[in-house]
Amino acid sequence: MARKRQTTQTVPAQKPPVEISEDEQWRLIQESGVLKKISDTPKPEEAVGNGEPLPLAEEIFNAVVLIMPFTFFLVMMDILIHQQYAQQPTFGDVAQRLLTNFPILSVFVFYTTRHKANPRMQFTLFLLSLAVGPRMIWLINRGSWRVNLRQCPQFATIWLYTVVQLNINWAVISLVMIGAWTWFTGMKLVL
Repeated sequence: MARKRQTTQTVPAQKPPVEISEDEQWRLIQESGVLKKISDTPKPEEAVGNGEPLPLAEEIFNAVVLIMPFTFFLVMMDILIHQQYAQQPTFGDVAQRLLTNFPILSVFVFYTTRHKANPRMQFTLFLLSLAVGPRMIWLINRGSWRVNLRQCPQFATIWLYTVVQLNINWAVISLVMIGAWTWFTGMKLVL
């Protein structure tokens, strides 16, 4: 059986800490420039709201993140409105409508996303929501089926997009106003 060998290690004697006066400490800190480096780095809260424009690549990414789901929503609404009127859209019909609507939707989403924080853009989106929402509800209730096939998918997409892009207070006001208009005029959303 192996015996544990006890070794005695000597701990070197620690030197007592050097006493530096407070004035000397501040002089060393200021000469090293540590405080300047800390104060020059922007805080994350300041970097977001400092008014600097985003790089173009980030703006394009932000727009694509919104363009993709709204394009799918547009295609879905096109297929659903055709199904509602017992029409069977062909792949060519859907592709042709997508090719004509996609570029317009992309440019619209890019520029409204770029200027979303601007109060004028918020007001414009608010007015657009107030124009498009009642028009779509009126078309569903009073429009012919051919007009509904052509216009309702675009109106539904634009209305949803404006509500998503609006600040919450503007979006709620818009939806309440459109709901009041719908109730006052006797329109309904369910056929």
